[in-house]
Amino acid sequence: MKITTNTLLILCGLLFSFETSVSQEKPSQKTSGSMLCVGAHWTPEEGKSFLNQMRQSYTTSAAWKNRANQIREHILKGAGLEKYPEKGPLNPIFGEKRVFDGYQVQNVAFESLPGVYVTGSLYTPTNAKGMLPGILNTHGHWTKPGDVGRYRPDAQKRFAALARMGAMVWAYDAVGYGQMEELGWVHKHPEALKLQLWNSIRGVDFLLMMGADPKRIGITGASGGGTQTFLLTAVDDRIAVSVPVVMVSAHFFGGCICESGMPIHKGPNFQTNNVEIAALAAPRPMLLVSDGDDWTKYNPEVEYPHEKYIYNLLGKPNNVENVHLPNDKHGYDENKRIAAYPFLAKHLGLDLSKALNADGTLNEKMIVIEDQKALYPFDDKHPFPVNGIRNNDDVVWK
Repeated sequence: MKITTNTLLILCGLLFSFETSVSQEKPSQKTSGSMLCVGAHWTPEEGKSFLNQMRQSYTTSAAWKNRANQIREHILKGAGLEKYPEKGPLNPIFGEKRVFDGYQVQNVAFESLPGVYVTGSLYTPTNAKGMLPGILNTHGHWTKPGDVGRYRPDAQKRFAALARMGAMVWAYDAVGYGQMEELGWVHKHPEALKLQLWNSIRGVDFLLMMGADPKRIGITGASGGGTQTFLLTAVDDRIAVSVPVVMVSAHFFGGCICESGMPIHKGPNFQTNNVEIAALAAPRPMLLVSDGDDWTKYNPEVEYPHEKYIYNLLGKPNNVENVHLPNDKHGYDENKRIAAYPFLAKHLGLDLSKALNADGTLNEKMIVIEDQKALYPFDDKHPFPVNGIRNNDDVVWK
């Protein structure tokens, strides 16, 4: 599909990113007849009212399962993935392993579609035995030089800590971030949501190819990475555990084109929101982590009770939890990691003592923060493939 420059500029003008400055929620531009729900598309009161209304429509497990199927089908249709493209070989390109205290890192790129190479790094425990649980780690829209996406110090700490706990961790770039950006990919592209979701689906394939336990696949990410977390969990039942951080909201739909730039929330005679989408995880374990400084400030009173209601319908009320941090700001900082690690350890069989001290504080002193370019898969020894695509408009879906 070719996108004209004018079309791209119009769409990008309607969509805006919130993650670099989130102390204030910006209202969306509600366009009459549009099927896009962008940013703060509703007021908090409207979001709450929608959930209350929908709650009356599914009062049994069968009714919710029917609704869940409708939502899943709409997401895939809205994202242009109602029919998956052919899954070709991943053709992974592996860099050299770098061994640290209790974990090792290996840069990897794999082919999600013909010529489309997803860039990331694989973190694994040293001296691992047996089949490991796998955890995909997504990232949000942090773009400050030296503090970008998966290269941020707090992100690297999370990947390494989870690996030290005993997980196989796949940390990968969103479309147009990191080395993908340097190659020529654009993040704010009309089909970024579609490609990111597909790259996540293939990320599960990659972990399984690497020998991860198919019954213990998890995913976590914050902000825009939280959106990727619940979208993948909604459409891929291979995800066993999910931890979307500072993103699930009844009224906020995601401010970037990669979250709300395709009609996954709305259609003729159809409407959903991110609370219902996140609930497609049920009855699989899910932790909502929320804070008091962004659109998740209402989680304890609005979003979490709705998720709990759905889990209760399915007979698994204890599989959903919420850790609310009213004095925290947006991000995946120390308090968020302290919240996420015990949940992931409990449901994926990890060794929590490798990440938290006995008093509950983080145990991260031995983790090495690497330079951004040290985490790039392509270098002089591992050149970019001759068949590789360098921009969004050359992607072929078939």
